[in-house]
Amino acid sequence: MTATVYDVAILSDFRYPGGTSASIAAEVRAQARAGLTTVLVHVRSPHLKAKRPFHPLIVALIRDGSAVLASEGEEVTARLLVVRQPRIFTEDPAVLPRVRSGRAVMVLNQAPGDAGDPARYYRYAEVRDRVAELFGAGIEWAPISPRVREEVLRADPSAVLTPADWHEIIDGSEWWRAPDGGTGRPPVIGRHGRPDPVKWPRTREELLQAYPIDPEVRVRILGGGELAVERLGRRPANWEIVEFGTVEPAAFLHGIDFFVYFHDPDLIEAFGRTIMEAMAAGVPVIVGEHFRPLFGDAALYTTPAGVLPLVRQLWADRERYRQIVLHGREFIESRYGYPSHLARLADRGVRAGAPQPPALAGPPPAPPRAVLLVSDNGVGLGHLSRLMAIGRRLPGDTPVVVATQSHGASVAHREGFLTEYIPSRGVLGLPRQNWTELLRSRLEHLIDLHRPAVVAVDSVPHDGIVAAARARPEVTWVWVRRPMWRRDVGAEWIERRPVFDHVLEPGEFAEPADEGATVADRDGVRLVGPITYLDPGDLVEPEEARTVLELEPGRPAALLQLGAGNINDISSPAARIARHLRSAGFQVVLAESAIATEPMPQPPGTRVVRVYPISRYLRGFDLVVSASGYNSFHELIAFGIPAVFVPNRETALDDQVSRARFAAAAGAALIVEDPDGDDLDRVLARAVRPDVRDALSRRCAEVARRNGAGDAADWLADLTEKAGS
Repeated sequence: MTATVYDVAILSDFRYPGGTSASIAAEVRAQARAGLTTVLVHVRSPHLKAKRPFHPLIVALIRDGSAVLASEGEEVTARLLVVRQPRIFTEDPAVLPRVRSGRAVMVLNQAPGDAGDPARYYRYAEVRDRVAELFGAGIEWAPISPRVREEVLRADPSAVLTPADWHEIIDGSEWWRAPDGGTGRPPVIGRHGRPDPVKWPRTREELLQAYPIDPEVRVRILGGGELAVERLGRRPANWEIVEFGTVEPAAFLHGIDFFVYFHDPDLIEAFGRTIMEAMAAGVPVIVGEHFRPLFGDAALYTTPAGVLPLVRQLWADRERYRQIVLHGREFIESRYGYPSHLARLADRGVRAGAPQPPALAGPPPAPPRAVLLVSDNGVGLGHLSRLMAIGRRLPGDTPVVVATQSHGASVAHREGFLTEYIPSRGVLGLPRQNWTELLRSRLEHLIDLHRPAVVAVDSVPHDGIVAAARARPEVTWVWVRRPMWRRDVGAEWIERRPVFDHVLEPGEFAEPADEGATVADRDGVRLVGPITYLDPGDLVEPEEARTVLELEPGRPAALLQLGAGNINDISSPAARIARHLRSAGFQVVLAESAIATEPMPQPPGTRVVRVYPISRYLRGFDLVVSASGYNSFHELIAFGIPAVFVPNRETALDDQVSRARFAAAAGAALIVEDPDGDDLDRVLARAVRPDVRDALSRRCAEVARRNGAGDAADWLADLTEKAGS
């Protein structure tokens, strides 16, 4: 199969709330209507907050198939690369974009600075050098307007820029509505845009001149009105303030008669997309003289003091008002319509209906549908590790997205997954109903954004998960349901199984001792072997492991990993374990969770290691004393590591006691039934003997089962393929 070559790749940060995202959306729409393919390459900008979501317009494009979102780090090939927003490259990207293209254009949609500081936002020469290193010295540099061109040349007179500006575009038909007669009512002055203090006149006098307190006019503001009110100290009676994002801009514009836009004198407005939108919607525009190079005779130019006289004059002359409206529409369609964008693409070799090169003969293959893996917010990394075990074994061309309520999002990212973080209810301190709504909304957003064929959930089905599954029935939902629940608990979760299309159950070594609610609910469940993150072949050899962990040569080593519920509770039993092992000549290492937010307290004479996955280095230890949670239990059995299990008896669902007892009965491990009594010393006295440890290793080799993660991945891949067919 040959690689997909897209017509256009657009690289930007798709979280920008204003004109950047609106401009990208317009270009993608124009390309889609012309039959051109677009891939979006997301690169995080260093000056945007990390938790900001994608712009809704971008999400809509991805959802309806107008564009494809590349996975983080995915190699992309396109005929033309268009890069937007130079501020993204004020620092080296955290993940280097891998884009191959025939030609490339950097759209300078923001000036380097403003009147007060010509390099306030970025240093042009530094950004130019960084971009050239990433995408080649042949990339074109295209200002979005004459004003940006002037500012770039002021910052760097040697800058080589394209002869023509890469101006904004708009589909006027989506915005146009013929104005009403307007008789018998006062005119409505309005403006819309993202809230930003520099988008308003600096002085109170000019603000009230542009947006006057006058009973003969009304003022309507979408976005930023609260900033103007704060500047005035009160809200005028004739002002109506509409919160940004609550009304679509086109609908808002159809409710005003004049679009008036004046801003802080230090602001260098790159283009003025809202002005273009107002003209397209059939609203006369009143702005400052500095916008004339962009809008010619289609706009009305004055100062703030001239706004009210001009409004009164035009409102009284309905024929002239109508002519201004029609001229504005004609100007926008001829200067900034979609055909102007297709023309500049054609100048760079991207034409609608152009023959494909031989490598692309025939229709390009549909990109693989993604798998979204959703992890619960367990104290440790158990849920997340099981999902990553499956995800890392999915076919290489399957986009995999991990969404976790655990602080392990950073771990998943380091392991190479595209990762989304969902803050847990505990982190946010929300009431249950608020948390349910947030979880539902977040999951729906991630589904709309990444368009997965399959959503696999390793969690109990919380209300928010159930609501999201019902809201997105077109997606295949899979419950990854760990077995070995405590007796007589969890029936309420089993009752929610019907919301899922399938159930995948990882295997359990102690299955004969399982008396939990899942045992009677296995009809139609896909069963696989016990799932571990690593296979035996992934573990490093003993000497290498001891070197990495800085263990002393010539001395036996023991690892203490007390698991969920005990990880930060180095209590008396833990101290006794450490003392006993040290007295037997062992060096003692404590495994600290890779997501711990505070350093682990430790008994004297022990060391703490923080490594993920610690299982990769288990062969460096002669003995492990561990809780018997699902993941660590099955790793120790599968890898033949001599183990003493100290089950956590305080878990809500996981039956660690029965699991550990079964392993001890099978001769594959030892168990401490009473860590506060004499049983602890008695079991450890056996565990430190080499002959006992050798016997445990041999028994593990006899009874260990094959890792089920590969079978689970193959099954999910089949579901994904069926969902996409």
